[in-house]
Amino acid sequence: QVHLVESGGGLVQAGGSLRLSCAASRRIFSTYAVAWFRQAPGQEREFVASISRSGGWTNYADSVKGRFIISRDNDKNTAYLQMNSLEPEDTAVYYCAAKRTILTVDPSVQTAFYDTWGQGTQVTVSS
Repeated sequence: QVHLVESGGGLVQAGGSLRLSCAASRRIFSTYAVAWFRQAPGQEREFVASISRSGGWTNYADSVKGRFIISRDNDKNTAYLQMNSLEPEDTAVYYCAAKRTILTVDPSVQTAFYDTWGQGTQVTVSS
């Protein structure tokens, strides 16, 4: 099982950009589907984006479609979330999640599918 560490969070003004990184501890990262979730205070954790093992298939929440881009570099055992045109509503703790899978398409958008989670990184967007 891999260990995940997120980085790249911070404070940004509305309309700005941030790139989050999710570094995995093992080279078998390429056998894992990866997703980003977020959780705002007092709210449930929600899906943001997911990416298949090879990176060929991605899914996005409607709220971030067209603004966020998920990607991965398996040679570096790292996944990314590029966040553009940030809005105050994007303020949350962002979590990277992973699941070892034989599936190569349609990475899950369900929280329950993923069994490995990072510690989270705070993203705050000021208006």
